[in-house]
Amino acid sequence: MATRGAAKPFCTRIERAAWVDRRLAELYPETPVPLDHKDAYTLLIAVLLSAQCTDKRVNLVTPALFKLADTPAAMARRTVAEIDAIVRPCGLAPRKAQAIRELSRLLIERHGGAVPASFAELEALPGVGHKTASVVMAQAFGVPAFPVDTHIHRLAQRWKLTNGKNVEQTEADLKKLFPRGHWNALHLRIIFYGREHCSAHGCDGTVCEICRTVVPDRKRAVVTKK
Repeated sequence: MATRGAAKPFCTRIERAAWVDRRLAELYPETPVPLDHKDAYTLLIAVLLSAQCTDKRVNLVTPALFKLADTPAAMARRTVAEIDAIVRPCGLAPRKAQAIRELSRLLIERHGGAVPASFAELEALPGVGHKTASVVMAQAFGVPAFPVDTHIHRLAQRWKLTNGKNVEQTEADLKKLFPRGHWNALHLRIIFYGREHCSAHGCDGTVCEICRTVVPDRKRAVVTKK
């Protein structure tokens, strides 16, 4: 694996970010969307379900859900109880079930049954926060966005790319550091790397290749700020 070897430590966030960007592109040249979906609507539902739930579990649940209903019109005709019975393994039910049914109804009422390609309109839907809207804008519509989940928030702190005060600050810092055209692929690459090499328990900021390379003189574990 390519490393920086004995070169002098990075002095700035910009230097660290540039190296991280290059290295992640080498490690993950392809960036498949982790959540199974067939269109913007099924992606929106899958991302909503992924809150406080693993992508793996969501992908186990959505086939049955989309067999029940895979369009806003069909989902709006289902009861919350029917939806809840399927999505319960994803947690936060029946709140997620209620949001899925209501946002489906609103897509018909306000948007002609289509998922809007607008941050403001997406975030106006039940159960859809900024992170969910960012994922949909990036992965369904190709609009540059930088969704920050727990993996990205943790790694950005470990790599000294942000002070980590909150996810909003982390998103703003990362958008300043990385080229806009890289955001959509890069946020997935960071997630892939975090799961594979720099997980919450598998690395403490001193173990994995990127941590050791961008902060080579670190001696103590990094305590992630929420």
